[in-house]
Amino acid sequence: LTHKLLKDGGLNVVLAGNVGKSFAEKVAHETFEHAVLELSSFQLDGIDSFRAHIAVLMNITPDHLDRYHYDFEAYTASKFRIAMNQTAEDYFLYDADDAVIVDWMKNHPIPAKKIPFSLEQNLEEGAFVKDKNIHITIEHNSFTMPIASLHITGNHNLKNAMAASTVATLLKIRKETIRQSLESFQGVEHRLENVLKINNVRYINDSKATNVNATFFALDSMETPTVWIVGGVDKGNDYEQLLPLVNEKVKAIICLGVDNDKIINAFGNVVDMMVETESMYDAVQVAYRLSGRGDTVLLSPACASFDLFENYEDRGRQFKEAVRNL
Repeated sequence: LTHKLLKDGGLNVVLAGNVGKSFAEKVAHETFEHAVLELSSFQLDGIDSFRAHIAVLMNITPDHLDRYHYDFEAYTASKFRIAMNQTAEDYFLYDADDAVIVDWMKNHPIPAKKIPFSLEQNLEEGAFVKDKNIHITIEHNSFTMPIASLHITGNHNLKNAMAASTVATLLKIRKETIRQSLESFQGVEHRLENVLKINNVRYINDSKATNVNATFFALDSMETPTVWIVGGVDKGNDYEQLLPLVNEKVKAIICLGVDNDKIINAFGNVVDMMVETESMYDAVQVAYRLSGRGDTVLLSPACASFDLFENYEDRGRQFKEAVRNL
């Protein structure tokens, strides 16, 4: 979304990092003035002199804890490396609703100019939501956009839109261009991607949800009874935060993984129907039988994909193929 806003604004910009091609390959083969990089904690662990002019920290929730010896503070420190070489001439955008981020910043000074975004607070400077509008104010420059004009849904996408629009505002993209880009953005593959509607049942591909936090936002955005396909390689997941949403929205769970014990233990007493499968074909066939008119079938695994698939893209594309073959 950030890349689209900047590109639509006329900037010579590339997209790289943990999405698409590596930054190194882009530098080697292309000429550009701006780069939008998605950086994983794994990549940030290896940086030395890398300096982001605008750094954006969307959230910090338990993920990859198997890599960080199950030490959440070590994982948090890894994510904050995105700001370690910034100066007072740079910008640090952050979610002011995220207690982990806010608490860390109290004890770890960041020299860059700090710009928050929030769904819960009205901010003098930064981005926030009020009266069903996104409001952005930076250095006395204000921008407003109705939430209803966004195609992407869910509170997490409101935060995505606020962060991307703030970046575009800092880089002097015209307000009307930002509005038009947000209105036309349809989302990305494997992230709450609408696949098909069959017998009035909606099938949604959220294969990119490889941790509990991403799945939380997916379930939170569901508005109809949901058959949830979940599972894969567990990375130290704590499913407790999902229990209220599962209790409210999920009518059946389909486990898709080699080892489903943790999921069964977490949700076995919450839903009436739980089925184990070991292939995407079987998972979609079971979902087809368990769903009824007006329901949603949601693939949102909350886990890595490497037990049964090459990666989350392979998992998502197998889901879409199985749905299309129903």
